[in-house]
Amino acid sequence: MLSPQAAQDRAAALIDIARRAGAEAADAVVAGQSSEGVQVRLGQLEDVERSESEHLDLRVFVGRRSASIGSSDFSDAALAELAERAVAMARLAPEDAYAGLAPAELLTKGPFASLDVSDTAELGPAALRELAAACEDAARAVPGVTNSEGGGASAGTRSFALVTSGGFAGSFGGTSRQLSASVIAGEGSGMQRDYAYRMAHHLADLPTPEEIGQQAGERAVGRLNPGKLKSGTMPVVFDPRVGGSLIGHLSGAISGNAIARRASFLLGKDLAQIFAPGITITDDPHRQRGLASRRFDGEGLPTTPRDLVREGRLTGWLMDSAAARQLGSAPTGHAVRGAGGSPGVSPSNIHLAAGSLSVAELIADIEEGVLVTELIGQGVNAITGDYSRGASGFRIVHGEIAGPVAEFTIAGNLIEMFAALTPANDLEWYRSVNVPTIRIDGMMIAGD
Repeated sequence: MLSPQAAQDRAAALIDIARRAGAEAADAVVAGQSSEGVQVRLGQLEDVERSESEHLDLRVFVGRRSASIGSSDFSDAALAELAERAVAMARLAPEDAYAGLAPAELLTKGPFASLDVSDTAELGPAALRELAAACEDAARAVPGVTNSEGGGASAGTRSFALVTSGGFAGSFGGTSRQLSASVIAGEGSGMQRDYAYRMAHHLADLPTPEEIGQQAGERAVGRLNPGKLKSGTMPVVFDPRVGGSLIGHLSGAISGNAIARRASFLLGKDLAQIFAPGITITDDPHRQRGLASRRFDGEGLPTTPRDLVREGRLTGWLMDSAAARQLGSAPTGHAVRGAGGSPGVSPSNIHLAAGSLSVAELIADIEEGVLVTELIGQGVNAITGDYSRGASGFRIVHGEIAGPVAEFTIAGNLIEMFAALTPANDLEWYRSVNVPTIRIDGMMIAGD
């Protein structure tokens, strides 16, 4: 796999080739990743997997016409053919009044922040197997666990480079370390499954494999003999491992691309009060060792920490250059690049600021409610905000967590849900979207 600097050099060479082929402007992305993983089941080695891939993507502009094309062949001859084909495609493409690179005067020049996202420690197959086995052993040791879907450990490395004809060139590398366990509790038709999973850039930032395994086992056992919920309106409390999805719906709705397409339930609510005062949601691309940290965005613009919501009020849309042109505004440094095509829009590390109440205090006055620990399905309408998801979790009775419940649906509307949201004080920092336990009153439950 190419180093970040070698990837940057290859992207720069591709830009030069594209300009000689007739492109008036161009940008190129070169990305590579390698990973190695080990899976253990019932104490035996089940799978060892290694993968390595590299891909480049070239986007060219001829006037307001553009085309994008990708390849995994990095040879000089392949790059020359790629550039010629991309320019020929662009000349036949329809005009787009909003297409183009990011404004040159807005590009970041570096030096780029050091985000500490690379672990120098090597993890070979033997070490990964030991970690995977320790995860599974700890999970199987929990009383009530009867079977296993396995323990896993993996290590990966990635590189990314972006070069534009407008004057930007940058690259970075990073590593990933992952541990997981998935086990089954109970027997026959009463069996229940659950898991635990963690990922970080550095192995030292992960819990021990014993902690991961124990958590998986206890979660599975805790789901045994689930009851049913009665249909009605009640408070719903979201565990942090599912609560982050609510913030994901918010970030999608404030994308400038969604606003420009008029495909967002928050259309017309720019700068509006949509949460209670005191609610703050922050996007921090410079968080040290953050899973979604980035030095620059997918167009070469600077990234900067920003409150997406401050004191309950939206602070504006997240925009790449195309959306900014369409909306008559400025790009915000939130462009991201995938394997091909034009940039998309995405925040980086997000967190919902912790509230003042403990979890016990948050639920103390709930006579009848539910703690949701798993969400099922994708029943969310991005245009209207209507929300309906299958769920499982635990009853809350007289302010206390009671027995497990399953096979029910929670429903509401995201605008109303955001307005009723109350966070607890148990915020932890290890996901790309970090939230504390969240309470939302007045949601509809469809159960028995």
